[in-house]
Amino acid sequence: MQMVSRSTAKRYAFPKFPLYFTSSSSFLRSSHSLHPPNPNDIHHDVAYFNRLLHLRPPPSIIQINKLLGSIARQQHYPTAVSLCTRAQSMGFKPCIVTLNILINCYCHMGPMSFALSLLGKILKNGNQPTVVTLNTLIKGLCFHNKVGEALDFYDDLMAKGFKLNVVSYNTLVNGLCKNGELRAAKRLLQLMKGHGVKPNVVTYSTVIDGLCKDGLLSEARDLCSQMIDGGIPPNIVTYSSLIGGISRFGQWKEATGLLNEMILKNVNPNVQTFSILVDAFCKEGRIIEAQAIFAMMMKYGEKPNVVTYNVLMDGYCLMNNVNESKEVFNTMVKSGLKPTVISYNILIDGYCKVKRVNEVLDLFEDMRCKHLVPNVVTYNSFIDGLCKSKSMKISYVQDLIHEMQASGHSPTIVTYNILLDAFCKRQLLDKAIELYTHIVDQGIQPSLCTYNILVDGLCKGGRLGTALKIFQNLLINGYCLDVRMYTIIINGLCKEGLFDEAINLLSKMKENGSYPDSVTYEILIRALMKKGENALAEKLLHEMVAKVIFSDMIYFLSYLFWFLNFKNPDDQSEQATIYRSEKRSEMEKGREIQNSGKLCGSVEYLSV
Repeated sequence: MQMVSRSTAKRYAFPKFPLYFTSSSSFLRSSHSLHPPNPNDIHHDVAYFNRLLHLRPPPSIIQINKLLGSIARQQHYPTAVSLCTRAQSMGFKPCIVTLNILINCYCHMGPMSFALSLLGKILKNGNQPTVVTLNTLIKGLCFHNKVGEALDFYDDLMAKGFKLNVVSYNTLVNGLCKNGELRAAKRLLQLMKGHGVKPNVVTYSTVIDGLCKDGLLSEARDLCSQMIDGGIPPNIVTYSSLIGGISRFGQWKEATGLLNEMILKNVNPNVQTFSILVDAFCKEGRIIEAQAIFAMMMKYGEKPNVVTYNVLMDGYCLMNNVNESKEVFNTMVKSGLKPTVISYNILIDGYCKVKRVNEVLDLFEDMRCKHLVPNVVTYNSFIDGLCKSKSMKISYVQDLIHEMQASGHSPTIVTYNILLDAFCKRQLLDKAIELYTHIVDQGIQPSLCTYNILVDGLCKGGRLGTALKIFQNLLINGYCLDVRMYTIIINGLCKEGLFDEAINLLSKMKENGSYPDSVTYEILIRALMKKGENALAEKLLHEMVAKVIFSDMIYFLSYLFWFLNFKNPDDQSEQATIYRSEKRSEMEKGREIQNSGKLCGSVEYLSV
């Protein structure tokens, strides 16, 4: 955190902002008795402030600050700045509290140069900024994602002998963690001790949360132990972060153990803690455990919130159990909670995935009745459902895209990819190419997924030449192509009988840093065995055995049993069916060969 010199404006200047003023006539018509400001009505607060300015004798700066602070807390920052300017024009002299309020306003509004100029004014007048002043500026820099500048500012303050508190450090640590700079956050945590500021549970929990989100569980556990050794017990945030991180890695026993530990230590889990666990179990398809946590939550008197219901709904939809998901949705409504757009998105996506598109129309209507505006995700899910429906009509999809645009949502590359995929799967290749041209003309950058969809459609539609041109252009333009793109082209070459070109491309993809997976090998070995190139197929098998993840091997071996005995893998004759049935029982022997490492004889074994 070496200090970097910066130029900071020293002028004490205020930009112009719109201000609500009452005319003198309206002021005279109002009662001379002053009513307290209404915290929910900015217009009343402004009128009250203007009446204060006209009082004789004038009010104290404390009264002015109180009202300015109230307006700033309502997030009417430009109004607070303008009112302060008016007060100064009428002879009110700002104190350090007034300047702190203004600095806070500028920190929220931006640019930060205005806020820093006020610090310059404080110093120029021979005054010392309070720790509140400095903390507000640090928070403002972090709020505007200027964490590097916040660290420079911190170095500057340390060099000039200013004293900061734990809030200052917590703000910087939080900014670093949100920026993914966990190493710097950990260094700062140690550095603050050297400056006589003891980290608190917030400091530790912030870093622990960042480590957990980054998958650094071992470091998170070590830091938690360090915190406990320092006499600081974990709080609900610490436990929730650890439980969330551990759950994401499938370490359920430890996660539930932590839940029990926090309960024993009288750290009562809250709705967020339970929701984290429900979400983690749902994402792993462990819906029974998710239901158990949900029931446990109710037992401890924690009412599920919309997030909890949403993750449970999503869990059922991931298992294609959209009926149960709808039941959870209905339970949420009956409990008095209002579903959000996310709630509807989950259901809409669930119905679309099981091809029950008609129910989606009812959900759209329900959203309108509840004054919920569908977002891009809502429209994309519905468009995807329509495109995958057997009765899909392009006109319906186009109408939905027009409605999407009319509601203020521009189609994204995801929207176009969905439509492009539908065209390619229906072999409407001219429409697909036309859509791709439209995407480019709109100034939207096609993603790698866009190219994968288009090239795959062209290859399967017998337009290998066009697909190869696109592929070559991507390589020339420096695109880092993934294994899927190479596999698509290899498959296209094999279908056209261009085996030498396919094998050459296999070598080329390795040179370009993209390594084949089991699907790539399967395509090539299928094609080679059809052609009778058993020796080359065997060579590729050994290569696959050496490089491909073992979990893919068992899947692939089942194909190979068939290829080595029947030249036509599409044969559905009785003999072929009986043979496949017999060979399934031999899969365990194949697994033993795989696990023992005796793979050199696998081809000979499989061909017996």
